[in-house]
Amino acid sequence: MAEKVIVVAGSITVGELAETLNLPVTSLIGELFKNGIVATINQRLDFETASIIVEELGLDVELQKKDVSTLSNHKVHQLSDKATARPPIVAVMGHVDHGKTSLLDSILGTKVADKEAGGITQHISAYQTVRNGRSITLLDTPGHEAFAALRQHGATLTDVVIIVVAGDDGVKPQTIEAIRFAKSANAKIVVAINKMDKESADADRVKAQLATEHGLNPEEWGGDTVMVEVSAKTGKGIDKLLDMVLLVADLEELKADIDTPAEGLVIESHMEVGRGSVVGLLVEQGMLRPGHFLVAGTAYGKVRTLLDYMGKTLKEAGPSTPVTITGLKELPQFGDTFSIVKSEKEARNAVMAARIENEKNAASTNVTGADLLMMMNQQHDSQEFNVIIKADVQGSLTSVVDSLRLIDTKNEIIVRIVGSGVGSISENDIRLANDGNTIIYGFNVGLPPAVKQLAARDKVQVRLYKVIYELLDDARASMEAMLKPEVVETEIGKLTIKGIFRTLKDEIIAGGEVTSGKVTAGLLARAIRGGEQLAEVEVTTVQRQQQETKDVFEGEMCGLSLKFHKKLVLEEGDKLEFFTRELVKRTLKKA
Repeated sequence: MAEKVIVVAGSITVGELAETLNLPVTSLIGELFKNGIVATINQRLDFETASIIVEELGLDVELQKKDVSTLSNHKVHQLSDKATARPPIVAVMGHVDHGKTSLLDSILGTKVADKEAGGITQHISAYQTVRNGRSITLLDTPGHEAFAALRQHGATLTDVVIIVVAGDDGVKPQTIEAIRFAKSANAKIVVAINKMDKESADADRVKAQLATEHGLNPEEWGGDTVMVEVSAKTGKGIDKLLDMVLLVADLEELKADIDTPAEGLVIESHMEVGRGSVVGLLVEQGMLRPGHFLVAGTAYGKVRTLLDYMGKTLKEAGPSTPVTITGLKELPQFGDTFSIVKSEKEARNAVMAARIENEKNAASTNVTGADLLMMMNQQHDSQEFNVIIKADVQGSLTSVVDSLRLIDTKNEIIVRIVGSGVGSISENDIRLANDGNTIIYGFNVGLPPAVKQLAARDKVQVRLYKVIYELLDDARASMEAMLKPEVVETEIGKLTIKGIFRTLKDEIIAGGEVTSGKVTAGLLARAIRGGEQLAEVEVTTVQRQQQETKDVFEGEMCGLSLKFHKKLVLEEGDKLEFFTRELVKRTLKKA
């Protein structure tokens, strides 16, 4: 039993964890570095990583995860007596290729899937639909395993989670992950069993899997989980699915304040030529209007345009509404909370205060030269894989960076993020990578002609991708090329020396009996006496009955020519162990 139990939220910063454990931040950063994680004081660690580090530090402390219904840095709004009903916020989650985005297409009457690279959602997208005069906000979350952080945010932003499971494929790894996220966020779960138009679809098999293995028992089987059979292709069951979502939401009595300064969360952010910073927000309380002064993390500005998910101009946006705004002076981070203040001066002061606090925390915990030397000594055999990452939106950037760092190289290769940002690859990126050892990865971004010419001139590698797993496969292959090959030895046979015929300067001619396996010219052998190795030799020729031969097998006598490089005197009774040795290219396992 641990001496001390500490309850933490789903994720925690390095600085917060160090303070909680009453440790110097430098010690914690050093332990993370030893485990292949290059972290700063403000970097967030997931619960599992924090638990592993605590265990490796040998502390008699147990971390317990606290259930959260919102992001860990999000202050919970206390509702007033005037709070009114709001639309439910619904995350659509599930395994890749199970039809999440196609299901949204069917609900919205759009072609969202056609816009997704490789048919995989690359970041959280927000939409709204109306059923029987009532609005429903829908969040489409990524399906690829690299976007686990985005999916977890998708769950913690929401009231109801639709878990999409293909009727012909059943429960898969990301289905299980989505269920776990939804449960940890205390969100209500509705299961959409999709692809029921296929002959191979078996809804009962899916229900049985969910009930027996994951604790989701269908209502019709006496449980409390709503499960609806649907087909995104034919539209079957879509209306019933939306009706069930509204019914589940009604039981939660979802409410929000309208007559209050707007607040909510950042769900996307990117730069656009001619528009500047374009930020996707989810309003949780109050009314957001053009002209409001908004603070989001360490970004601020005046809301210049306010658009709905279809790009139409809005005069105002209330609770549970996804919107896109322009006007911020820089990009906020994915998952930042936003709030409204009275003036630009107040917004600027709030941001400055936040930045000063961050700098103060960082300055008070600088890693000393001795600390760095210790870290370098721990990683003296490691190589660095230097990359610059540019992505279309902040959430995708976070996922790419985190996924690269999770590629397991057993600490032989450290992923070093030389630079990162949102927007097209720039000339500054090329200059930053102009050392011959840095690769620039662009994810869903462009490469302007002038920048392409500069990269070609300076021989900088720029690799552009639209699907994250292709980018990660490329990075993995590049890191594999840096790995030292593995030395593989294969035992072939054994022999006991029966006589020594001649000893030359670097060669011994001997005879013996093969006791196991076989002997072949070209093999390597260890000369053993009394259990100790004398030297390593090479078999140059093999003879049987005074005739040179290819192989001699167990139980047969033979003569050998043995070439050696270290002074060696063999005696009758010594043993030879024959083997091959080869260098094998190593590969990295996928997560």
